[in-house]
Amino acid sequence: MFKKLPGDQVSGLVSTTPDTAVVFRPAVVQTPAILTFLIFLGRLITGTVRLIWRHPVALAVPTVPVLLGWLYGWQAALITVTVPLSIVIAWALHDRDSFNHWIGRRLLAWWRLIWVYRRHWQSVMIVSGLGRHLRGRDYLPRLMRVRCTSWADEVTVKMIAGQSATDWSDRIEHLAHGFGARSCRVSIARAGRLLLTFPRQDPLAVPLPAVPIPEEAAVGPVEIGTREDGTPYRLKVHGTHVLIAGATGAGKGSFLWSTVRGLLPAVWAGLVEVWALDPKLMELSYGRELFTRYAADPAECADLLDEAVSVMQKRAGRFAGVQRSHTATVEDPFVLVLVDEVAFLTAYQSDKQLRHRISAALATLTTQGRAVGVGVMAALQDPRKEVMNIRNLFPDKIALRLDESEQVDMVLGDGARDRGALADHISPVPEIGAGVAYVRLEASPDPVRVRAAYVSDADIRAMVAAYAGWGEAA
Repeated sequence: MFKKLPGDQVSGLVSTTPDTAVVFRPAVVQTPAILTFLIFLGRLITGTVRLIWRHPVALAVPTVPVLLGWLYGWQAALITVTVPLSIVIAWALHDRDSFNHWIGRRLLAWWRLIWVYRRHWQSVMIVSGLGRHLRGRDYLPRLMRVRCTSWADEVTVKMIAGQSATDWSDRIEHLAHGFGARSCRVSIARAGRLLLTFPRQDPLAVPLPAVPIPEEAAVGPVEIGTREDGTPYRLKVHGTHVLIAGATGAGKGSFLWSTVRGLLPAVWAGLVEVWALDPKLMELSYGRELFTRYAADPAECADLLDEAVSVMQKRAGRFAGVQRSHTATVEDPFVLVLVDEVAFLTAYQSDKQLRHRISAALATLTTQGRAVGVGVMAALQDPRKEVMNIRNLFPDKIALRLDESEQVDMVLGDGARDRGALADHISPVPEIGAGVAYVRLEASPDPVRVRAAYVSDADIRAMVAAYAGWGEAA
């Protein structure tokens, strides 16, 4: 009943006689042999030029000795190989850092491009859903470049038209396991291109000793630890507010004490005042002599916060129409309000009146304080909204080890975990994970992995002794 039909027309046919088979026979186009040869030759030339353009050094290494050996004999080829190899080995043994910068990491990047990423690219893209296989043709994102740092691979990718960064951030676990990495982070390089970071090792797995006390007094960013790339991490406290969230034993004290340690010269110079609220009486009380003001009882904490609000409002009245930002001086020092376990004051406080006073004071300070030189650094364990309903008023947020994946976005904002802030995967072993955190600043949506230095009890006692000695001498 039915004739042989080409193409997709057979898909629209409905047979009224089930016993009759619909036969599909595709149309065959006879291509001249010369045209096939020209297409093959063009692809060969294009591929050769692209290969030479992308990997000139890798091609020159085997090609030059073979060419010299063919022209001038095997002795010339042997000299060509041994002399540069001897220089490179001596360079690597004498100055490993510069060798890795100029040669070592470039060779590693080339090897991982060929053996890891290009080798598995098609399968990972198709299985993860980032590529498409339509009518016998693969539509894949383009692998542009692989760059190796001391601890990670940075892969530049050109997305398929119509994709977004969210499509990739939703599949970070597929990408990490597909390319044999522990994790993957997604950031936007430019329009249409992404930068995927695959860690090869964890440079923050070893605890850091306390950062030396600065020699100069400054209220600028305070060095408190190390970033994942090995550079010092400096935390901004003047002109912002900082929220620190982490489970028990995650290392919140490392951030608090490292900040205090970095501000000590400025405290001695009268440029900074640190006001501490310690409702647990366990963390900040160990070095209470370092603080300008200290309170532990909930009623005293409420009074101290009300006084901070009063200082803020008086400064705002004096600054109105005169200046728009604060510069720390002896007359108007920067006031940093440290609150350890703020949930004890805002959520778990049984006195309803005190709870409302404290919440109102914190909300006032976080909305109006940074322009006049009053900052808040608060630490808590439970980041839920009913526990800390003003968490969005803190521009800068730090997430240490958290118990649940949903808590990461509660602390750092929506989409932070999809961008690679795996705070729920930080090791609970103190030697490995204490003080490790993801930081999300007001100016950047991309989280940064850091580790704060550990300030021991002996370090705190030494700080107290040095501060007391300075105060008596002054």
